[in-house]
Amino acid sequence: MTLQNFKIRQLSKNDVHLFKKLVELFREVFEDNQPQLTDAVQFNPLQRPDFIAYAILNEHEVIGGLTAYELANYYSGIPEIFIYDIAIKTAYQRKGLGKMLLREIMKYAGDQGAKEVFVMAHTEDQQAVDFYTKAGGKDEAVVSFTYKPVK
Repeated sequence: MTLQNFKIRQLSKNDVHLFKKLVELFREVFEDNQPQLTDAVQFNPLQRPDFIAYAILNEHEVIGGLTAYELANYYSGIPEIFIYDIAIKTAYQRKGLGKMLLREIMKYAGDQGAKEVFVMAHTEDQQAVDFYTKAGGKDEAVVSFTYKPVK
């Protein structure tokens, strides 16, 4: 199986069916057991101009993908791209597909005049850290904090 067998497609607001398959793939790869939205059409981030999604297709099967957000930088006006999720179906990993996705989002970022593309990975997720390092990413020593909303 060569990389020519796979097609990367940037999802548009009309690709809800592919986006739903991509979210299912993320849930499978990340072993995510959170409750699923009952109506993914009602919450469709593809409608947002700052949301970016790519799917890798093998025939009509979604076997990988990436989601990201374009963030406006109010200091410089130059956008930055934050990769939210990237995953490849387990059977297709280690074939260069993840790097294909990174190249695609880097090209998108270049076309938008973005300052940088960044992604976060948990230090204990050695597979992700290794992937981003091998793909040419430069790590930064950053501490991330999370908070629970209050009502």
